[in-house]
Amino acid sequence: MKLLLVLVAGLALCQAAEYDYGELIRESLLFYEAQRSGKLPSDQKVTWRKDSALNDKGQNGEDLTGGYYDAGDFVKFGFPMAFTTTVLSWGIINHANGYAKANALDDAREAVKWATDYFIKCHVSANEFYGQVGDANVDHAYWGRPEDMTMERPSYKIDAQHPGTDLAGETAAAMAAASIVFKNVDSSYSNTLLSHAKELYSFAESHLGKYSDSITNAQEFYKSWGYEDELVWGAAWLYKATGDSNYLNKASQYYNQYGLGNQDGYFNWDNKVAGVAILLSQLTNDNNYINKAKGYCDWMLFSQQRTPQRLIYVDMWGTLRHAANVAFVCLQAAEAGINPNEYREFATQQIGYMLGDTGKSFVVGYGNNPPTHPHHRSSSCPDAPAACNWDTYYSTEPNAHVLSGALVGGPDTNDNYQDVRSDYVQNEVACDYNAGFQSALAALYEL
Repeated sequence: MKLLLVLVAGLALCQAAEYDYGELIRESLLFYEAQRSGKLPSDQKVTWRKDSALNDKGQNGEDLTGGYYDAGDFVKFGFPMAFTTTVLSWGIINHANGYAKANALDDAREAVKWATDYFIKCHVSANEFYGQVGDANVDHAYWGRPEDMTMERPSYKIDAQHPGTDLAGETAAAMAAASIVFKNVDSSYSNTLLSHAKELYSFAESHLGKYSDSITNAQEFYKSWGYEDELVWGAAWLYKATGDSNYLNKASQYYNQYGLGNQDGYFNWDNKVAGVAILLSQLTNDNNYINKAKGYCDWMLFSQQRTPQRLIYVDMWGTLRHAANVAFVCLQAAEAGINPNEYREFATQQIGYMLGDTGKSFVVGYGNNPPTHPHHRSSSCPDAPAACNWDTYYSTEPNAHVLSGALVGGPDTNDNYQDVRSDYVQNEVACDYNAGFQSALAALYEL
């Protein structure tokens, strides 16, 4: 079995030359431009998008414009947005050469900055952070352009009385990671990010609780199942950003205190256990973390459920997102010297599935027979003043605009997939879907 997998993966590595990773990185960055909320810059490349949600405000009138719309909707969910930012930053930090080779390093930094500028606005005081803008249920009742929204967009925050250790810890990780991204290009901005990261981590530590118990509107969509991993994750990133051993001690302490070494290792917006082990392997070369990282990647390579065409199958919702996240973190394990050849071949094969190894691309606007009906409001809408409403949603016409670079949810356990706009399980897109995918592309482009 193991030999067969390596042979199949080796074949995929040989086939990889047919895919232009550089173009895909640039296209993925266009997807993030299409997700921008707020006032758009003069150099916006995705010109069918315009300014939107310019009245997003906090409960005391604070400016909360900017950031990213989460998926095919227009809610700004802070928890997955922070995870997206951390993963994008990790990819830039470790694979700047891949981005530079793609002529995309500046745009990649801008993709991170669009999120971190927003997080700075959301962090209105030391122990107060806005974690969501938009009522998800009201938002999801609307099908139209973000530029045309008229519904109320309430804001939701965590504070000392309503804690969110996971949200604050993940945002601290994002800000710390982003501070490294900007350290050598804008030291002042880097220092600002690091200051916010430290404050947010202190808030996370001192006021324990799950953010979705405080921001209950998020529960149906991004419910947190625990904050222990984010306490370790945030501390590890702060150690990487500062070199301050106090943060490494905290990471180690919480890792052991909460038994992360004995927990199932996954890597997604809610679970950072595998990411923690791999990041700490890179930072410390400690065998405890190396063994955990190796155990995770080996499980994914040799034991995790697969579709008949060899895509690893973690969960029905966003199948390709999960596979891309596994590919990326195991590429990071390879960077730490853990089974580099096997893990890189595996990642190449998984990404190849997404790009068209089975005869179909799952990236909008790229390759053979790509999706044309993603579950995505703004790209489905024709330019104003043409109508866009639920009739558009039910239409069989392709989306009016090509959502370049977006990775859709993906197939079921038997590789079945339908390009249908109404299927938000298989055919929605999301910021976190593209984060591991884009970062894996940058890693592979360096090889």
